Amino acid sequence: MKILIITFGSRGDVQPFVALGQGLKAIGHTVTICTSSSFQSFITDHGLNYGYASNDLMDLMDSVEGREAMETSRDVLGVVRTTIKLMNEAKSINQQLLTDSWATAQAADPDIVIFHPKALGGVSIAEKLNIPAVMVLPCPMIVPTAELPTIGFPNLNLGGWYNTFTYKLVQMGYQMYGAQVDKFRQDQLGLSKFPKSSGLLRLANGQPIPVLHCYSAHVAPRPRDWPAHVHITGYWFLDQAEEWEPSAELKAFLDAGEAPVYIGFGSMAGRQPGRLANIVVEALKKANLRGIIATGGGGLEVEQLPDTLLEIKAEPHEHLFPHVSAVVHHGGAGTTAAGLRAGKPTVICPFIGDQSFWGECVYELGVGPKPISQKKLSVDRLADALLTTTSNVTMREKAQALGAQIQHEKGIETAIAAIEAVLNQSGHPHQSITSASGYIKSI
Repeated sequence: MKILIITFGSRGDVQPFVALGQGLKAIGHTVTICTSSSFQSFITDHGLNYGYASNDLMDLMDSVEGREAMETSRDVLGVVRTTIKLMNEAKSINQQLLTDSWATAQAADPDIVIFHPKALGGVSIAEKLNIPAVMVLPCPMIVPTAELPTIGFPNLNLGGWYNTFTYKLVQMGYQMYGAQVDKFRQDQLGLSKFPKSSGLLRLANGQPIPVLHCYSAHVAPRPRDWPAHVHITGYWFLDQAEEWEPSAELKAFLDAGEAPVYIGFGSMAGRQPGRLANIVVEALKKANLRGIIATGGGGLEVEQLPDTLLEIKAEPHEHLFPHVSAVVHHGGAGTTAAGLRAGKPTVICPFIGDQSFWGECVYELGVGPKPISQKKLSVDRLADALLTTTSNVTMREKAQALGAQIQHEKGIETAIAAIEAVLNQSGHPHQSITSASGYIKSI
């Protein structure tokens, strides 16, 4: 079976699909991932086919405007302001991504399309090819529920009507791209306009789109009012198969004293990564803690450090995190998952998007202190959070228990089973999941 995956965004929007792709390939399927060209080697190095897409979106995210967006998009109003500001430029980028997605689909000739909602052409391409489509979400922000508001909206305790309404606003946001998608459908696919009544979660014929959420229900439980075609599979981890060997410098640092705190913000820093790094360094000093500061993504820029602190560029989280006492990061879904699986107390300092949501989940679960938004991050606040995280025995025990639960999940296997169920319903022939069990156990 040939599978096309379409996803756009940062590494966190790509890496889970690479993990899923490897699981699908392990049972004999051919997997093509269409995404920004800066991820081409990342995909091919993991043995998957790459489908070209313009890198303009990544370039925009790394531009002055994109970094400014990280500093102004910490709440709903900030997101709206940033969206309006970048809308004109994003339109031309999305148009090219739609064209690139269709070109890849024609070359891949898939039996199913699996897509991130940022891939605006996913549903239409599946319709054109008369094949099933599956949406993948790294966080619960699109499927309506009366139990809680969508990400980015405050929980005002106004009841189910308010919570459900917030999801309608998200779908209205996607409608800003409706004219562009319709033009793509008509001009490139030869389809009619997408019916407005279908919304974001339905095909043009009104049938619901199966949805997979690639996170743990132990972290964000499944709402009771979600329909049966909406799933939470567990995390999709992309672990390195080979044994990890730390550098001599890192090994010596780990062996030199108590387990250090890990602090890294990936590529998230806005326009002042040096200022942010200074807060981190001074907070670690004030808390009298050893620390590992990850600077590889450009989110932090450090100068000379004392012997109690070590700078690294990047190390695999699944190997490094078991050796630290706590993790501090921006709250990306992947980094959050890695820290929780390692059973480590977590401090989240969110910038944008779903990061605040994961920070609140960590706090509510009792495995970390209340998140500190980047706007409010200071030496005193971070130092206090570090002291709480490293000294609270109950927090540490809860983190270890949650880690054990996540370690026993089989997120990729569960996702593949759901994909197979979609194919069964569509009548497409395919290979059984049972041959994947050996691979799934190894990751």
